Amino acid sequence: MERVVLRFLLASAVILTAATVISGERVNKTSATAGLVWSKGKSKSDLSSKPEQGNNDDASAGEDDDLDGGFTSLDGMLQWAIGHSDPVKLKESAEDVQRLSASELQKRQLEIKELIEKMKMPSDAQLMQIAIDDLINSSSSLEDRQRALQELLILVEPLDNANDLNKLGGLAVVIQELNHPDPDTRRLSAWILELGALTKLIKMVKSASIEEAIKALYAVSALIRNNFSGQELFYAESGDAMLQEILSNSNSDIRLCRKAVFLVADLVECQLENIAIAESPVFRNRFFLKSIVDLTASTDLDLQEKALVAIKNLLQLKTTEALIFKDFCDLNGSLERMRQQLLDLMASEDHRDYAVDLETLRREVELLFREKLGKVENIASLVSGYNFMHPYLARRN
Repeated sequence: MERVVLRFLLASAVILTAATVISGERVNKTSATAGLVWSKGKSKSDLSSKPEQGNNDDASAGEDDDLDGGFTSLDGMLQWAIGHSDPVKLKESAEDVQRLSASELQKRQLEIKELIEKMKMPSDAQLMQIAIDDLINSSSSLEDRQRALQELLILVEPLDNANDLNKLGGLAVVIQELNHPDPDTRRLSAWILELGALTKLIKMVKSASIEEAIKALYAVSALIRNNFSGQELFYAESGDAMLQEILSNSNSDIRLCRKAVFLVADLVECQLENIAIAESPVFRNRFFLKSIVDLTASTDLDLQEKALVAIKNLLQLKTTEALIFKDFCDLNGSLERMRQQLLDLMASEDHRDYAVDLETLRREVELLFREKLGKVENIASLVSGYNFMHPYLARRN
């Protein structure tokens, strides 16, 4: 019990000493979170104001950067205070505090509380809201948008903050930034979503709201494309099962199916380009493969094209079995039915060019399939011939 009391006394001393120093240093200076720039839409009465430019030299600017606030608890302030206090003064303050009476200690606690309230340090949630507001503001400059994204990237690292991002409406806002023409802005957005939202996004793909599901799947695709750490997390969160569920469900929205099969093609292509990376078992799952082959029967030409690209990539994997495509998926029959459909479309002037291009892709898939199947059949013939000749060879020996 004495240890707890002593620790609390020391904490009080540390916080009060450091806070007093901070208070003194901050006269006519910036807020506790001087390293961050607030949204223009917030008034000084709502949040700490933006740091003024001009009189502060480089040294004071660097000093302010070290004085970031946003403490949500006394424990958080304690950790910061210890790291920014002089050890000798800390020891002296601790000794002074131990000699305080109960009433004097209570008075010190009230002083600390009042000082914290006076400093008005914004919480992480408030900082996140400020950054989100900057992104929502269409008049924000590119520099302001990137600064807001950089702040969010830091803030979403703790799990609780990552959950708050969606509660504050920031998830949808950051997803929109994936469409920004500036590559650095898109990159920062992807990093934020990977750190704080990939798991949430995968769950959102299953949303009853089709529009929300489509946007979430688009964001997932952007996050894990050519991103191996993102893909590992995607598979760990059963993202492949989520894709299979979409593709095998006949009631799935066609826009969702397009994005899902496009993502499959992209993941397989990434696998082909990086053979050292462990391959997902889903690429060998016959039900998964059949769900993709069945998409070629769609009347939507865009979906057919994306399905053909996915099949083409899957056929190039060494682990996929040609006989599964032949016997279980009926790829032969699907490709032939598609050929007849495209021939009919070629008779229409409106669809002729697209149908010709699609037929070219269909033929490429067919040739790859026959090549892969031919290798299996040749091996089977060799094995059969060996088994037939084996008794005679054994006699000769």
